[in-house]
Amino acid sequence: MRGLRGGVAALLMGVLAGCGGEAEPRAAADFGEALFQDARLSESTFNRFSCATCHVTTPEAPAGRIDSGHSLYNVAARPGWWGGYETHLLDAVNFCYVNFMRGVTKLEAEDPRSRALYEYLSRISPDAQAPPLPFTVVKDIQDVPRGDIARGEAVYRAACQNCHGATHTGEGRLTELASLLPEVTQDYDRLFPGIPHAQVVIEKVRHGQFFGVGGNMPPYGTEALSDADLGALLTYLGL
Repeated sequence: MRGLRGGVAALLMGVLAGCGGEAEPRAAADFGEALFQDARLSESTFNRFSCATCHVTTPEAPAGRIDSGHSLYNVAARPGWWGGYETHLLDAVNFCYVNFMRGVTKLEAEDPRSRALYEYLSRISPDAQAPPLPFTVVKDIQDVPRGDIARGEAVYRAACQNCHGATHTGEGRLTELASLLPEVTQDYDRLFPGIPHAQVVIEKVRHGQFFGVGGNMPPYGTEALSDADLGALLTYLGL
């Protein structure tokens, strides 16, 4: 983690080597919060995602933000994650870490980063009886009714602009690897011959990097983005 591994990591290891007590989990949680916010949690030079890219830590997302991932408030208290697919918190973290943050190998339980993340996620999980949250993946892609263009612009700003930047220019995008929208669809006849451009975009939104589409985008389940909002987004993108 380059910069983080120096001062903050050394501080954590010093505390862990000490006498323990309340200071130990507090220091670990502080380190975990720093890791949560920093893309350098992953050592890949191509990664630009941090945990905070796709997750808020408040009970509700702020107005004007639509994330692919649920809020992580109370996450450590849930009995399952990823719609019940994962039943161990570290496995759920590693699903993101490997698939989206380009982590080469999974975080191991004995890794100080794993401990630190756990302490931080526990600190933002005050409800010991927090229920699991649904994550519905649309298995079979179908077209959706188009919606209002003004709503589509709002959806783009809330769900897409943080990674892809402004439409047409890409200004402010998270990484140059993020596709320029909607101009990327100009390549679709070559990359996906015979498939309507809108269907490819729907596939990308609903399945992310999975199902053979490529890229590094996380999927948007129906709880995160409704078909109505997706249809409005397609209208805004001219699809």
